[in-house]
Amino acid sequence: MIPFSPPRIDDKIVSEVADALRSGWITTGPKTKLFEKKIAKYCNVENVLAVNSWTTGAELLLYWFGIKEGDEVIVPVYTYCASANIVRHRGAKVIMVDVNSDFGIDISKVEKYISERTKAIIPVDVGGLPIDFDGLKEIVNKRRVIDKFNPQTENQKKLGRIMILSDAAHSFGAKYKGLNVGSEVDFTVFSFHAVKNLTTAEGGAICINLPTPFDNKEIYKELNTLSLHGQNKDALAKYQKGNWEYDVIDAGFKCNMTDILSSIGLVEFARYETETLPKRKKIFDIYYEGLKNCDWVELPVSKDTNRESSYHLFLLKIKDVSLEERNSIIQEIFKLDVSVNVHYKPLPLLSYYKKLGYEINDYPKAKSIWEREISLPVYFDLSNEQIERVISAVKRAYYKIKKNETII
Repeated sequence: MIPFSPPRIDDKIVSEVADALRSGWITTGPKTKLFEKKIAKYCNVENVLAVNSWTTGAELLLYWFGIKEGDEVIVPVYTYCASANIVRHRGAKVIMVDVNSDFGIDISKVEKYISERTKAIIPVDVGGLPIDFDGLKEIVNKRRVIDKFNPQTENQKKLGRIMILSDAAHSFGAKYKGLNVGSEVDFTVFSFHAVKNLTTAEGGAICINLPTPFDNKEIYKELNTLSLHGQNKDALAKYQKGNWEYDVIDAGFKCNMTDILSSIGLVEFARYETETLPKRKKIFDIYYEGLKNCDWVELPVSKDTNRESSYHLFLLKIKDVSLEERNSIIQEIFKLDVSVNVHYKPLPLLSYYKKLGYEINDYPKAKSIWEREISLPVYFDLSNEQIERVISAVKRAYYKIKKNETII
């Protein structure tokens, strides 16, 4: 069976984790701080906070910004539930916006959803392709949009506009206008979950990129404190001689990354540009070549004038199929010992959001994409022979279900 997305675990990973265990630093320590610095340089920002997941890191930012009950946060309808769940955790209302054919939020529709209650927008780089950051920033900086903004906290007053928090869970290493993603908006949050391009088993990182008058180094300190229950000293600081005493200045969260996780990340980072990204791009290229002559296939966008994907997900769309036919095609692919997936069920199809009154028919593009999408395997150890088997399985499954034909 060809799996969908197993992590790359080898002797280098095992050795670095063992080094962390032997060092005695198994919580946040020197490896985590080094990991933060490497990500910051890579992403063209000065300050990065490593956290234990995208979800906790992003919710921490909503808390820091003062988002609460009565506020609204704009989220694309086509995303994993975490993008919206964190808004609900803060008691705010999720305002869903339809997407483009490339899975990114439809910028042209955003402004009409902005109200006096809008405090933040969370765009999502689905599959690893960056959204149109310049287009989104142009909207939040329009005078009529700024005039509508109703700040309630000091940080909101200081920013003076809607905050943009980029959900870059898929797009570490993606490029926007030639630069690695991370410095485009106020905050960019990555995920390093087990299936991501760069993994720390579980984990994430916050790129801090607030405009003046914010001091991003001070914001890093604030967020670091909030990530440790509001405790003003982390374990590394308290380890210094005579430095045991601490204070708790806020009822914060518990979402720091540990050195065990960071040790995995350091190995992954060291080979990311030289091994991981080139391999993933090669897999995409073989898929493109093997499927380009199939007129029933809609291939994903991985590169255009301003954007280049991180090649995280190969989001294939089948033309002119019903939801039932797409599901049957998936089952046929599995029968051929190939694992595939679907990214994602739009939020209104999930029971929780359905009960809140969201309706999938209000988002026709998302509905159409969802009913036709199949994600193909992409991972480091996927061989050329296995890629060809995947391509063959997709073709055989399509022709069997849609054309009632058997091909070899």
